[in-house]
Amino acid sequence: MLNHIFSSGYSGLRGWLLQRATALIMALYSLLLLSLVLMHPPVNAETWQALFAPLWMRLATMLFLFSLYLHAWLGVRDILKDYVQAPKIRAALQATVLLALIAYSLWTVNILWGISS
Repeated sequence: MLNHIFSSGYSGLRGWLLQRATALIMALYSLLLLSLVLMHPPVNAETWQALFAPLWMRLATMLFLFSLYLHAWLGVRDILKDYVQAPKIRAALQATVLLALIAYSLWTVNILWGISS
């Protein structure tokens, strides 16, 4: 049952395109963050908080991190499909990774929306 949930429904092309799209989002965000840090170098915790305080920056950061999590899921899923042949072990490993990524996503939302404006 778990093996069916984690491994069916996605073609190789869809995964490939999703990985490229998430990589593009992460690259664009990295350039944005680099340019902001170079223009206004944060020197302490308050200036770092001010950098991430605007709504557009929080949303961009959330998009970056969710893209990172999806990118990681696609890569780990493909690696496990290729190298772990036992279906129950593969399903358990995929469930563990998926639960960790869900926890990271919840943690991301908590961190980004817990910043005081």
